[in-house]
Amino acid sequence: MASLKVCVCGLEFANPILPAAGPPSKDGAMLQAAARGGAGGLVTKTISVDPADVPRPCIAEIRGGMLNTELWSELPKEQWLATEYDLARSTGLPVIVGLGYTAKQIAEVARLVRPWADALELSTHYVGNSIQPIIDALHAAKDAVDVPVFMKLSPHPNIQEIALALEEAGADGLVMINSFGPCLGIDLETGLPLMGSSNGFGWLSGAAIKPLALRCVYDAARVVKIPIFGVGGIVNGRDVAEMFMAGASAVQVCTEAILRGPTVYAKIAGELNKFLDSHGYKSVEEIRGLTVRLMKERGAPKPTHAPVVKMEKCTLCGQCEVSCPYGAIGIDKPGKMLHIDETLCFICGLCVTRCKLDALSLPG
Repeated sequence: MASLKVCVCGLEFANPILPAAGPPSKDGAMLQAAARGGAGGLVTKTISVDPADVPRPCIAEIRGGMLNTELWSELPKEQWLATEYDLARSTGLPVIVGLGYTAKQIAEVARLVRPWADALELSTHYVGNSIQPIIDALHAAKDAVDVPVFMKLSPHPNIQEIALALEEAGADGLVMINSFGPCLGIDLETGLPLMGSSNGFGWLSGAAIKPLALRCVYDAARVVKIPIFGVGGIVNGRDVAEMFMAGASAVQVCTEAILRGPTVYAKIAGELNKFLDSHGYKSVEEIRGLTVRLMKERGAPKPTHAPVVKMEKCTLCGQCEVSCPYGAIGIDKPGKMLHIDETLCFICGLCVTRCKLDALSLPG
């Protein structure tokens, strides 16, 4: 079996799959459940000076993910200090304590949580697009504690600029991305929004945002040397592998842990191990930053010929033929053959990604 052990800023994780700050880490009991369920480390739900007044309803499953109006912890900081952090520490796993949001708030609570924190994670979801409030929050935490400070970022369009500024300002690592929004979902039976926020808006998480999260991790990994926790849309072990190839050093899971429960961490870890073994990798570290390196060496793929058909894997299901927008694919069922017309094929790659049996591949 491949090794899943990772070390991030001196924190050693048996596997790189952690709960993200949110409902899966809403209190000490949930954090203990995550530990029993196979998480390699723990991230506590973000706290601030005062508990959050969360609008209800606040979570809805939608196609491709979830909408939420989750804020920081609805539990008062005093309860975390008295009970919840002790429960998290009792697991023996590294504990990353989530804090927010302004520099003033972080300066007040960072010292309070230090006895329980192996590291801090600062959420910057609610400070807008300006870099300065994010830098100020980082400085407040670094002045207050002597443990690593990780900065959680929203999917800003200028992610490289922010990542570089945070690295220069002393951030020990980055966490990306937070949920995306604002977004809107509507209950067709009532005509009202799914969320109970004042404007009905929520924030999107889950599988739908994985490509966005991957882009942010990849963009940041190309310009900074500090480690990155990849967050957003991780459903299985292959998603973790993608995050590592994009440059992540560990990952966090939220939506899938809500939908599937706390045993999902061990499930994802097992799938990651299976992927690594099937591809001959000895450890997850072997694939970290692989895409960054390959893009530097080779550049993006540039196929010049139609996809290659591996008939020994093809079941002639027809989904590639149906979805080919160029009419280039034909099926001879009596002859049990799949044909691709080179003169019509646009080499768009859709059929390759639609085939789940690996019967089609782009040459080169």
